[in-house]
Amino acid sequence: MSSGTEQQPAARWSLVGPGIIVAATGVGAIDLVATLVAGSSYGYGLFWCVLAGCLMKIVLVEGAGRYSLASGRTIFEGWSSLGRWTHVYFVPYIVIWGFVYGAAAMAGTGLPLHSLFPVLPVEAWGILAGLAGAALVWLGRYGIFEKVCAALVGLMFVTMVGAAVMTVPNLGDIVAGLRPWVPDDGLVTVLALAGGVGGTITLAAYGYWLREKGWATPSFMRVMRIDNVVAYTITGVFVAATLVVGAELLYSAQIAIADGDEGLLDLSEVLAERYGEWSGTVFLVGFFAAAMSSLLGVWNGVSLMFADLVGHLRGLDADAPERRIGGRWYRAYILWLTFPPMIMLFLGRPVWLILAYGVLGSLFMPFLAITLLWLLNTDRVPQRWRNRWWTNLALVLCAAVFAWLAVTELVETVRGAFD
Repeated sequence: MSSGTEQQPAARWSLVGPGIIVAATGVGAIDLVATLVAGSSYGYGLFWCVLAGCLMKIVLVEGAGRYSLASGRTIFEGWSSLGRWTHVYFVPYIVIWGFVYGAAAMAGTGLPLHSLFPVLPVEAWGILAGLAGAALVWLGRYGIFEKVCAALVGLMFVTMVGAAVMTVPNLGDIVAGLRPWVPDDGLVTVLALAGGVGGTITLAAYGYWLREKGWATPSFMRVMRIDNVVAYTITGVFVAATLVVGAELLYSAQIAIADGDEGLLDLSEVLAERYGEWSGTVFLVGFFAAAMSSLLGVWNGVSLMFADLVGHLRGLDADAPERRIGGRWYRAYILWLTFPPMIMLFLGRPVWLILAYGVLGSLFMPFLAITLLWLLNTDRVPQRWRNRWWTNLALVLCAAVFAWLAVTELVETVRGAFD
């Protein structure tokens, strides 16, 4: 499946790798708002959820990466080996998800750009961001894509951690917040906060980014695990900093912020009022970096997944150009993410589409956890790389948490669609 430098362990110590992309892609504007709201509502009480969320994602991403390296197959090939029922679920999911996510990603990126440069409306900035993202990933040059994502992660990290440091957090309260605790009316908040640290469908894209990086054989197993832990450590610090900002700036002053991406605009105003206009501007730059990194990661990673899906269903060889980055199905999905969703920026979102998106999306994380349990405990991978008991326990816990979240989200989606 790979050759040349892909086989050389010496090259593996370039540790700005796929892990930082999958983690950065998964922490978008909506996740930041959810964390801010948790901090503003419960102070440091849910700090332990950030740690739990990072640990769950480390387990899931490690499983996806280990399957790809140990088997030499993509995650979609693995799912196919479990039966055609996986196609029935995942094919409509990736199509509907891409349409709705494309609109959300462009709108989320357009908000901070409009606040920084109000010469254009949010929709126009969102469209420009979508076009810029499509242009960057169109040619399929992974190295350039990885460097741009790393730069955006740097901006995200510096701005949010800087904002947290400015608030002079209470270290004693942070330590106390590591004790597991569930508010009387906050079980859903706890599960959502833990589940929202670092990604959904893009977790499964990790194996594809490993392949594009050149880490494609079991000899890269150790560096993959280091890459994964380093990435989610950075993500954990970033999300923890967001919780600190929510606790110190919002909870202590009893300031409420809006739901959705607009909540981050509210926070930039709070920062500007308290520390000066410059702090609000710097935060908006970080907001843009978070939104744009998510957009780029999806435009590249999920397009790779779609190309592999189509190529596999058509019976093409694993290394066929049409199943790889830069192929025609990869580019077709980039176009699907970019142009049709522009309609939703202006015309709103149809109830039936949002309902389907919510139903299919809520099922993805338990789907991933359960299928990894199946794949990594059978002869689909060599004995050496199968799950240990503690990995199975962790994946069962992940499946249970995300299944509970799925039921909750399904109920809320149906209610919201028909209210």
